[in-house]
Amino acid sequence: MGKPTKVTNRITELRTEHGLTQGELAAQIGVTRQTVNAIEQSKYSPSLEVAFLIAQVFGEPLEAVFSYGEDA
Repeated sequence: MGKPTKVTNRITELRTEHGLTQGELAAQIGVTRQTVNAIEQSKYSPSLEVAFLIAQVFGEPLEAVFSYGEDA
């Protein structure tokens, strides 16, 4: 078996483009700033609900924010 796949994301990039802090994004999606930080660093994979909320805040489809797989 190959190496495990990992969820990656563009949250930091999108958050910066939208002028949001981690705390502001966290408040909009109902999680803590620490959770946003962990998701951004790919240390934690969000629930499907949180992933959709993040994409909704940025007005992007889910697959434009998150990637999964070896080419992620």
